[in-house]
Amino acid sequence: MSFSSLLQNIADAEQGPKTCAVFDFDGTIISGYSATAFLKDQIARGEISPADLVQLTQAATRFGIGSLGFSALMAVHAQYLAGRSETDYIANSERLFRRAIAKLIYPEARQLIEAHRAAGHSIAIISSATPYQVLPAAKDLGIEHVYATDLEVEDGQFTGGVVQPTCFGIGKVHAAERFTAQQGSDLENCFFYSDSTDDIELLETAGRPAVLNGSRELKKTAREAGWSMADFSSRGNATSSQVVRSLAATGSLVGSFMMGLPLYALSGSRRDSLNFSISLFAETASALIGLDLDVRGREHLWKQRPAIFMFNHQSNADMLIMASLIRRDIVGVGKRELKNLPVIGPLMGAAGVVFIDRSDRRAAIETMKPLVKAMQEEKKSLVIAPEGTRAPTRKLGAFKKGGFHVAIQSGVPIVPVVIHNSGDISPKGDKIFRSGTVHIDILPAIQTTNWSVANIDEHVAKVRNAFLRTLGQPELSAEETVNARRDTPDDLKPEVRGRQSKPRLKKAVTEPSEQDGVPSARRGKSGVSPNGVRSADSKNGFDPEAPATRH
Repeated sequence: MSFSSLLQNIADAEQGPKTCAVFDFDGTIISGYSATAFLKDQIARGEISPADLVQLTQAATRFGIGSLGFSALMAVHAQYLAGRSETDYIANSERLFRRAIAKLIYPEARQLIEAHRAAGHSIAIISSATPYQVLPAAKDLGIEHVYATDLEVEDGQFTGGVVQPTCFGIGKVHAAERFTAQQGSDLENCFFYSDSTDDIELLETAGRPAVLNGSRELKKTAREAGWSMADFSSRGNATSSQVVRSLAATGSLVGSFMMGLPLYALSGSRRDSLNFSISLFAETASALIGLDLDVRGREHLWKQRPAIFMFNHQSNADMLIMASLIRRDIVGVGKRELKNLPVIGPLMGAAGVVFIDRSDRRAAIETMKPLVKAMQEEKKSLVIAPEGTRAPTRKLGAFKKGGFHVAIQSGVPIVPVVIHNSGDISPKGDKIFRSGTVHIDILPAIQTTNWSVANIDEHVAKVRNAFLRTLGQPELSAEETVNARRDTPDDLKPEVRGRQSKPRLKKAVTEPSEQDGVPSARRGKSGVSPNGVRSADSKNGFDPEAPATRH
């Protein structure tokens, strides 16, 4: 069955909240396993020793061959958290989401979730993973209900135990029954998406099961049962073809500028040579990676030039996208680190890119002053990403003010270029380009001739709200816009360098019992609901007022 058939199934289903959609997480919404990111982080921080890693590997192997239960497996992992602050762990889980897990989200999974949301369906994630692995992604995806395997917390610290029963196997069925009942529905009226044979009970119970990225064994079962199926190729290990095409696309920047040299030699016009090279690069690299652009409002690219073209930054592909859109008479801004790249750095400098030190705000503004002259005297247009760095998801980041100072000094209009999904092509942290279509809105020019530095916060909010409105995200007041910048996590602030140290994990290592797989001293405590899923009003864990609610 094709992916389009899955979308058609959603369109054909009854609209409204009584139709439910439940998603597994690892392997279904994301490629691979979120636990891998957490384990790598613990190893990097020295929180797990080589001996600990051996024990974890042995436990995973025994679970894989069926000699260790899921509860026992979780107990082995949970013991390494004993004594650690849950608040610190939550903050770290959100950082890991931004750094390592966000880029694993399948664009196709996003599309399925959005299709269910558009139909008014009730949506939940039910996962055997911990809520710390799932909730940051759920918040980003706008999924309110999350059911997961919870860990024991007392006085704000992990005990090293696992809340029983876990959200695995029949535990997932119970969680789904509870969720559908809360919506006034039942499992017969429920979509369930999973990649795993571990979810066979819920796949067999749900009225609308679908296998995504399933194993050969699960696909065989799905065919025999007549279930829907689809495989996603937008994430995971790159094919050799994708690697070669990505390298060729990057290398085409050099070739394109080399092809412009004869034109410069014949005409003596550096500007014409650069314009030719930029257009050639845009066409060549797009063809190599299979990039298509779906552009609305293209006429706004040419109505007023020079202009400051501000775009939201999600991907390495954005440079190619902006070259394809703007085409000619461009000056740009790049981080200082790019200047030192072999070959690429000097080429960008020759093309008029101004390299700024993002860690020094005043120096960055001073460095950008020549851009005013380039726009006023040479009639060139500035291309700039006001976020200052790539966003890990489709959520718009806070805006820096450098481009707005240039707008005030030059008096040229700002043209917002709203990029919806360039992260599908190459998410932050990925060096591979995948083929696909990027949807873009070019908004009408915003005049800046009457702007002043005294009101710059209002100007920033006005432009940023134009992006938010187009992206379907909540708009903010000027004060809220300033606060958004202040509250941005350090790992998303380009001016903040270095890695903050985290307290090392306190350990209380014990061997798991084989009876139901959990040491008796660490069994679930009071406050756990009968079906084993922690209630939303729990005092432990993520804020229940947040968009994604822990059940």
